[in-house]
Amino acid sequence: MHLTRRNLLSLGLKGDAALGATLAAPSIILAESRRPVITAGVMSGDMLADRAMLWSRVDRPARMLIEIADNPEFRGARRLLGPEALPVTGLTAKLDATGLAGMDTAHYRVRFEALDDRRAVSEPVTGQLRLPPATRRDVRFVWSGDTAGQGWGIDESRGGMTTYDTMLRQRPDFFIHSGDTVYADGPLKESVALPDGELWRNLVTPAKAKVAETLDEFRGQHAYNLLDVNVRRFNAAVPMLAQWDDHEAVNNWYPGEILDDDRYTEKNVSLLAARARRAFHEYMPLRQRPEAPGRIHRHFAYGPGLEIFMLDMRSHRAANSRNQQAGGEETTFLGQDQLRWLRDGLRRSRATWKIIASDMPIGLIVRDGDDFEAIANDHHGDPLGRELELAELLRAIRDDAIRNVVWLTADVHYTAAHHYAPERARFQEFAPFWEFVSGPLHAGTFGPGELDATFGPRVVFQKAPPEGRANLSPAEGYQFFGQVDLDGESETLTVTLMDSAGEALHRQVLVPQRA
Repeated sequence: MHLTRRNLLSLGLKGDAALGATLAAPSIILAESRRPVITAGVMSGDMLADRAMLWSRVDRPARMLIEIADNPEFRGARRLLGPEALPVTGLTAKLDATGLAGMDTAHYRVRFEALDDRRAVSEPVTGQLRLPPATRRDVRFVWSGDTAGQGWGIDESRGGMTTYDTMLRQRPDFFIHSGDTVYADGPLKESVALPDGELWRNLVTPAKAKVAETLDEFRGQHAYNLLDVNVRRFNAAVPMLAQWDDHEAVNNWYPGEILDDDRYTEKNVSLLAARARRAFHEYMPLRQRPEAPGRIHRHFAYGPGLEIFMLDMRSHRAANSRNQQAGGEETTFLGQDQLRWLRDGLRRSRATWKIIASDMPIGLIVRDGDDFEAIANDHHGDPLGRELELAELLRAIRDDAIRNVVWLTADVHYTAAHHYAPERARFQEFAPFWEFVSGPLHAGTFGPGELDATFGPRVVFQKAPPEGRANLSPAEGYQFFGQVDLDGESETLTVTLMDSAGEALHRQVLVPQRA
């Protein structure tokens, strides 16, 4: 048989016979319909010094095949046999790829092999991830949140979710997604009228035409975002540390809530959230541990200069309320187990900079009707309600002499730099610190918000819609992300707030405090 390019593709060779020999059976499958198809690109995340999670999704039951190497030509590549992608996981598959110690950048290539015919192998999709360094070096990462919300989905005529492309051009080592990775409670319409008379034209799938209630509908929220070419390119090049907030399930949810919303036939929010959590874990490159299945809070050392603590401000909270209790279970937000984990981790950390990735801001007042959704209330006095947990944590950070703690967050759909200092605060038992806010990535823009005075925050910079305007479309350019640069020699940390065009809006240079 004459080996044409089409024949080679049917083997998964893409012109590389030596490589194909490791993955394809001797016979050639000519029928393209027999071959699995990778439908959502590849992702990596939860990287450690010697391992990382690798993810992909396929269009039918198939086994994941991975090659990994320290070079983009895949010379000397090591083959890893991944798990089967099955309907029970939404046809997603991920592998904790080990043995990566000593690599600076790992290059990986994913294929899927049909379960009914090992000769039928998908075309490959490649990705890469930079691993944490063993010694000091420059590090750059980006963070933001809020993807495809408030009715603004993928408008291909406008280039899709272009902020992801802007972030990719910064060439970051990794990305922190600060939550609201999807909007499961935000159905899309095919078109939305814009203030200038033009139309925003959404790509709409069946899952995005209604609120998510079933497991498959929650899966469809994540699959939708992966239709965007900017998102897929970014995911293939930049490893992600993902956390969730409310819109992965339903707006402002808390455990035990019963919905009063005619759009839902299922009113039990804890059940909806359980389905949302499962879909989130299926579609994100998170490492799950047998001793803590489904856990989202976790931490990562990225070389000697950085350690990142990913919080979960959704799973353990008590009901939203007026948030002014003097104590008791109604004040729970992170919960004592997570607070203990965070305090112990900060105390043990040898990293110069401790980054707390918070899915909600700590000083901004975020309302839920007459109640409060985040930590702050509008009391402006001594800590009450959920502020009690934050006071406990800030006091412990001071008492344990933990230096160089920076908070990064999203959620409020504008960008800001806040400085907290005890001399301005009602509660004064803490050391000064910074909180930086960024987002949305591709959602409606709102704000600015009001700060509660309890912990002495001051607005150093903010950019939000003009007064009287809200839910600005991504077309207006009020989309934001943050960039963090660690200088490997001086260990200076520079935080830059940026917009969707890549313009630097505000830059804050932080010099590390030494013992």
